[in-house]
Amino acid sequence: MKPDPRPEKPEYWDKARRALMRRDPVMGAILRAHPKVFMVRRGEAFNTLARAICGQQISVKAAQAVWNRLVVCCAEITPEKVLAKKRTELRACGLSDRKTEYIADLAQHFADGKIHEHRWPQMSDEEIIAELVDVRGIGRWTAEMFLMFNLLRPDVFPLDDLGLQKAIRRSYKKTTVKKMKALGETWRPWRSVATWYLWRSLDPIPVEY
Repeated sequence: MKPDPRPEKPEYWDKARRALMRRDPVMGAILRAHPKVFMVRRGEAFNTLARAICGQQISVKAAQAVWNRLVVCCAEITPEKVLAKKRTELRACGLSDRKTEYIADLAQHFADGKIHEHRWPQMSDEEIIAELVDVRGIGRWTAEMFLMFNLLRPDVFPLDDLGLQKAIRRSYKKTTVKKMKALGETWRPWRSVATWYLWRSLDPIPVEY
């Protein structure tokens, strides 16, 4: 068996690094401390969103166990396979009643064509977020993580993320959300990249999304 190919770096990554290093000495130091890592794409759209719902408000280990049972139950995590299962079968995988409803609602949105994957390349970040949060169980934070890790959008700034806030306080001594937001404006149009490296400043090893 051939080894898996190396993950591809986003095409804008090196340009973003150079721009951030030129304009922000503090960010430059963080980037230089992590020279060989970069953000990589995470999975197929439905699969990624279903997994995000599955992992809400439980530990990573518990979420993985539930996900593994769901994979066995459905054989393949697709809208059609999920909708073909009874709700009792989905709950037996360890999903709560609410998460079962959320994943079923997500599957129905895809099946009904309410999620317009083919249009996403032409849609703005906010348009995609509005489409995703129409699904029960998907809030703005989940939509922003999806934009970053599935669509690799370069200018997402998920300021509600507690890890991002912690990293900004540690590196920049900014203590209010208003000041953090103003700082983020200086990183446009590469706020996804700046955010990702700020996470790395707290946890050097990238975590699966």
